[in-house]
Amino acid sequence: MAAPNDDRAVEADEPGVEANTRRIEASVVTDFSDRMSYGGYLDLDTLLAAQRPISRPEHHDELLFIIQHQTTELWLKLVLHELESACEFMRADDLAPALKCIARVKHIQKTLTEQWSVLATLTPSEYAQFRGVLGNASGFQSYQYRAVEFTLGNKNARMLQVFEADPAASAVVRRALEAPSLYDEFLRLLARAGYDIPAEVLERDVTKAWTFHADLVPVFAAIYADPEHNWAAYETCEELVDLEDNFQLWRFRHLKTVERIIGSKTGTGGSSGAPFLRRALELTFFPELYAVRTEIPG
Repeated sequence: MAAPNDDRAVEADEPGVEANTRRIEASVVTDFSDRMSYGGYLDLDTLLAAQRPISRPEHHDELLFIIQHQTTELWLKLVLHELESACEFMRADDLAPALKCIARVKHIQKTLTEQWSVLATLTPSEYAQFRGVLGNASGFQSYQYRAVEFTLGNKNARMLQVFEADPAASAVVRRALEAPSLYDEFLRLLARAGYDIPAEVLERDVTKAWTFHADLVPVFAAIYADPEHNWAAYETCEELVDLEDNFQLWRFRHLKTVERIIGSKTGTGGSSGAPFLRRALELTFFPELYAVRTEIPG
């Protein structure tokens, strides 16, 4: 039998678990008096101080409501960052990194959609106890959401008036309004690659919402008819369809969460509430990519 202190015994300073307690390895840095820490890098003091419930007395569930919307805004910041980069890559005819950006956005979209299930734990009775303190604050006023929507092509210049009181927000939305959308950039890339994209599409007013162009359907039909020889374009079409599908799922979950919590009440921002959100499901980004499916034989 080996002695308790022989070569096979665990040294006191070696990693391990004893009495359900994990030892800290000797190499782990613990002195941050003059080093960058996790909290410092993330500016956690600022981030975690940004949740300021205003109900009095403070209602337990208001923190959930605030965090739900703040985390959504953080994800929207990243979505906008990725979509803008995807547009830049497409302008440079560099499709591979553009698709990587889109793939990341798709994962973020799934997270945002699943996040509605957390807010759905808020019952009508609970929300009613602090809804009044919101005044006219509403997700409708999210400038990042609007910039994402514009970057995907669903533009509406009248929305700018919502952000007139906030010059920084207004600048972000206006930039997205005036820039070619992701779809515009893709169609321009296809034109440069030799696909027969109509001139009226390439020269359109990019500040207007995208509307259906029947002349594009044959172009996409040819791409789908021979995926192997049109793989880059074919793959991008499918990635864009994924983006729209995910966006519509997010919109639907938003609608159903609102109906679950406030029923048919009007929105805090003055909208009709659920009916207004339901009409958003009629909006589209890439209608020709859905229309082409009817034209594919089989």
